[in-house]
Amino acid sequence: MNISTYTVKPKLPNALKPLEEIARNLWLSWNFDAIQLFIRLDYDAWLETQQSPVRTLGMVSQERLAQVAQDDSYLAALEEVYARFQKYKKGETWYRGSRKDVVAYFSMEYGMDVSLPIYSGGLGILSGDHMKTSSDLGLPLVGVGFLYRQGYFTQVLNADGFQQESYPENDWYNMPVERKLDKNGDPIKITVDLAGRQAAAQIWEVRVGRSSLYLLDTNIEENAPDIRDVTAALYGGDKETRMRQEILLGIGGIRALRALGINPAAAHMNEGHAAFLGLERIREIMAEKGFNFYEAQEAVWATNIFTTHTPVPAGNERFDVGLLEKYFKDWPGILGISWKEFLGLGRERPGDDHENFCMTVLALKLAAYANGVARLHGVVSRSMWKGLWPGLPLDEVPIHHVTNGVHPRSWVSSNMVDLLDRYFGPRFEEEQTDLAVWNRMDRISDEELWRTHERRRERLVAFARDRIRQHLKRTGAVERRLQQAEDALSPYVLTLAFARRFATYKRGNLLLRDPERLLRLLKDNDRPIQLIFAGKAHPMDMPGKELIREIIHFAEKNDVISRIVFIENYDMTVARYLTSGADVWLNTPRRPMEASGTSGMKAAMNGVLNCSILDGWWDEAYDPELGWAIGQGEQYQDEKLQDDIESKALYDLLERDIIPLFYQRGRDNLPREWIKRMKTCMKVIGQSMSSHRMLMDYSNMFYFPALKNYRRIVKDDYAESKVLAAYIGRLKAAWDRLRISKIESNAKPVMQRGDSLTVSAHIDLAGLSPDEVQVELYHGSVSHQSQELRNARRTEMRALQQEGSEWVYQVRIECIDTGHQGHTVRILPKHEALVHPYRTGFIKWA
Repeated sequence: MNISTYTVKPKLPNALKPLEEIARNLWLSWNFDAIQLFIRLDYDAWLETQQSPVRTLGMVSQERLAQVAQDDSYLAALEEVYARFQKYKKGETWYRGSRKDVVAYFSMEYGMDVSLPIYSGGLGILSGDHMKTSSDLGLPLVGVGFLYRQGYFTQVLNADGFQQESYPENDWYNMPVERKLDKNGDPIKITVDLAGRQAAAQIWEVRVGRSSLYLLDTNIEENAPDIRDVTAALYGGDKETRMRQEILLGIGGIRALRALGINPAAAHMNEGHAAFLGLERIREIMAEKGFNFYEAQEAVWATNIFTTHTPVPAGNERFDVGLLEKYFKDWPGILGISWKEFLGLGRERPGDDHENFCMTVLALKLAAYANGVARLHGVVSRSMWKGLWPGLPLDEVPIHHVTNGVHPRSWVSSNMVDLLDRYFGPRFEEEQTDLAVWNRMDRISDEELWRTHERRRERLVAFARDRIRQHLKRTGAVERRLQQAEDALSPYVLTLAFARRFATYKRGNLLLRDPERLLRLLKDNDRPIQLIFAGKAHPMDMPGKELIREIIHFAEKNDVISRIVFIENYDMTVARYLTSGADVWLNTPRRPMEASGTSGMKAAMNGVLNCSILDGWWDEAYDPELGWAIGQGEQYQDEKLQDDIESKALYDLLERDIIPLFYQRGRDNLPREWIKRMKTCMKVIGQSMSSHRMLMDYSNMFYFPALKNYRRIVKDDYAESKVLAAYIGRLKAAWDRLRISKIESNAKPVMQRGDSLTVSAHIDLAGLSPDEVQVELYHGSVSHQSQELRNARRTEMRALQQEGSEWVYQVRIECIDTGHQGHTVRILPKHEALVHPYRTGFIKWA
């Protein structure tokens, strides 16, 4: 069938023209007064389109549009919102430097608004907040991802409580995306090679305030059906589908930016999915400059940033060699390296022919800057990947941490934002990097804060009841059961929420381990609790699906369906109701398997107190004034024992601390001590876990240095990279022959604090010059258990003179610490063009 296609847009009266621009910029997703314009336009259409501004405009009748165009109240509101929108786009920002060269941010998913369903969970929500915050700060950053035809699945529960999945098709022409066209009006396209077949992709743009997100789409006519499916679904398909997606994201993403005339001076890989971009950036420089692989690698290494989100080895993407060969057999020839060397780029042990190719390893080897997403996750990541830097002490492994944050105006409820705006003043909106404004929480009266929170709890209960009704109608429940939905939950009862991906390690059923104890708490007439659960299990995760069914069966079997509810199809809308309307946010992962987690941060900024295992972000944020810790950060070998101990600890917290504190009321019926914690929680977490703090950290630690490296490298036409590659080549040739032959010192068996210690080392540099290596005295306390140095310091030694084939290095230090002390000598690379000296394989100990 030959179908001619065209796009029909709504016909807006001139007075309403600004609505079109506002609807197509996700700035509105964090500005509730902009959203209200569409709700006021046609509330029924707003609900029917599932809160999509663009589709709402398309559904409103011309009569209604003409009517609103004459409504002076509506026009005044539109004029005010549009003026704020224009002021935001043109206003001064935190970043005031050049925008010519950009940081390209790559992620598999972006959760920015319910109207753009191209996300599944935490990684996507974080990426969305990253984009919004880069807009607020005015950073020279663009996003790259996929325009999924189906996005992630929609969760429906059958009458037995078993999760089923549906995959509705997205209608991009009624969503806030715009296809990028060339000067002739044709779609801009790029191609990538997929095992000898050319796959084409068109590019769509999403406007996010001042920033842009570019999404690749293979669902176009010139592609074969299986190629069109590359961007069909998020995390769908088999390993080969994932390989194709990751080639398109990394290699195709760089080519898309080039096709748009955008120069990705630095690249940020959010998780290992995009790691192939490093190979494409190397290939570009080789083709353009005639460099060899090693020279081009040095140019790219200093401008790549990699963020890992996975705290368990099994969670890192690995491909078997056969699949890699199918898709990359030509690449060694393109790069001028051997097949074994190519495979080594993705192996922890390059010489191990049985090891699969790991995307995380590839990203770590091609990026000078790497980080985990919480302080504890940084520790875990350094331990996981220390094998890439053999011989390097754990605390020096070059993986840092930037703790995740959340975008406050996206996640603090509109009621609470109104309250904060009133007491914080205009700086809260206009100067979002001024985090000290949260110290004004003390200005808000207990009565106003509690009234606002209670209103949010009432809305959560109403929302939950509506969702339960919809579910019961769909599953054919009888009238009596529908009536029970009206009594589900209470707007006056202590409400605990547990909402996250239903993976077994997150232990959504931890509270169900002692049914009698839990039922006593649920059925208490004087001080009851109620539980709201939400979350999706991966379609292939049967144990995760069983967790959901176990919760639903428990509620029905014990006749507590009015006190335990499960809200299906967890998405950004559900998350907003839960994180603003619950009283306690519950989080029970097995430490240290939660890399960071951000839902608890969103809850905390709304005044919801956290009760969590000391894992992820809570490990560093916990304070008794902010919430409760389950346990003290213990880690167990026996999972059953761990579950027993930590479930008991959770019950104890509820019975002894949480429930009494919530129901402890004065004559005014206000829980004053609870409110005091709410204020402290909002004040502390609002500052420490804001995405503006996060992006300023990324900028100062990684983005600005990477852009500075880029400008330095290109200014002399990449000559520095050639010099650095030649230096690394000399190191490789000489390193095995480097030798520390003798260490001498004036140390006595007993030294006094303040005494001077002089240490000399005789070193054969194997033909290298003294300024090409960094010789260090490594000194600190000696562990009696392991005979290793703890809390060690590094002090650079100076080359004094050459004696035959050896150089004599010396340093003098002061004895500062008491106790059993020791020292040794080590050698590291040293070159002014190195971002850091921790290059894999280059450390020599005495």
